[in-house]
Amino acid sequence: MAQQMRIGVLRDYDVKRILFAYNDGSYSIFGDTSEFGAILPNEFVDVIYKSSQQIELKKGVISLGIFKKIILQETKAGFSISLSCKEPTVKERKYKNDIEITAGAEGLTIVNLVDINNYLSGVVESEGGGGKELEYYKVQALMSRTYALKYIHKHDNEGFSLCDRVHCQAYHSMLRFSPTIEEAVVNTDGIVMEDENNELVDAYFHANCGGQTSEAEFVWNMNIPYLNSFKDTFCIYTKQATWEKRIPQQQWADFLVTRYNYPLNDSIYGPLIFSFNQNERMAFYQSPALGIPLRDLRTEFNLKSTFFSTYPEGMEVVIRGRGFGHGVGLCQEGAMRMAKYGYNYHQIAVYYFPGIHLVKLDHESFFTQKTGFPPKE
Repeated sequence: MAQQMRIGVLRDYDVKRILFAYNDGSYSIFGDTSEFGAILPNEFVDVIYKSSQQIELKKGVISLGIFKKIILQETKAGFSISLSCKEPTVKERKYKNDIEITAGAEGLTIVNLVDINNYLSGVVESEGGGGKELEYYKVQALMSRTYALKYIHKHDNEGFSLCDRVHCQAYHSMLRFSPTIEEAVVNTDGIVMEDENNELVDAYFHANCGGQTSEAEFVWNMNIPYLNSFKDTFCIYTKQATWEKRIPQQQWADFLVTRYNYPLNDSIYGPLIFSFNQNERMAFYQSPALGIPLRDLRTEFNLKSTFFSTYPEGMEVVIRGRGFGHGVGLCQEGAMRMAKYGYNYHQIAVYYFPGIHLVKLDHESFFTQKTGFPPKE
């Protein structure tokens, strides 16, 4: 069932120069159709952007020529290679399997041609970190696989399937520190989440829901039947369950009045401009009638979530919040706590995605189907 995915990496940067060096196993070097030996221990190749469709390839300090495409191909399955971006400077990364480099209008396009399980292992470590329970990693692998197969054609017009940015899935390196993650990926191989219509679900997740998940409609103005709000007691005593921030009252008022024409002179709403109580998740500040989405306040004031209450103190507005992230779907800290309590990944999945079911399928069909795109956080 192994399949190779095309993942665009270093997509946050306009890469002009990058070094590829030996990490674990040798790599054959190809410039267009010509082969130039291999990267061996203590060796590297230097790839330099010249212009659109023009890349200079050096082995060490020796120039091998100008090419349209460069491929670094593992000489045996399972090898890995290190990437050191020099222009701009980016922390070293390591990836398994093959690398393809082409030149676009602004810089190099670097694609990791990677086995899906190697990709998922890197994603789960990037998204979930180390030191967690096996069952938590299983549910994170389940969600990452579901997303990857559902949106595998998202970046086709750019020459790859998915990218390494948050609007796809974070993929900052191959799996490096948590071997339990590889076990989780292998143990759930081919298993995905489907809804009642047998379609792959939107496997959204966030760091902490603050004790209540959010309606998808509150965040993206769309209803998703298996993502309704519910009380979640598993995350309320974790590190990101509560937070506080203070904003100058003038700044708060200026934003509400300028952007939304907040009715300062209204006898009811006027005195409440700095006071807001949210015991259960809501979509709007004060009242839907005012049309002030809480998600806009979160964005404007860089708040950790939309699940907050406010009150005035001195010349400031005190914002006391709960949770971290958009609140839709799986709560990571809640799922981690469930795994510690002995729940298995299937139980965790259906707790956060009620009404869905798990199926094992052949990856092949999802490498050819076209699907829509999810909203950004």
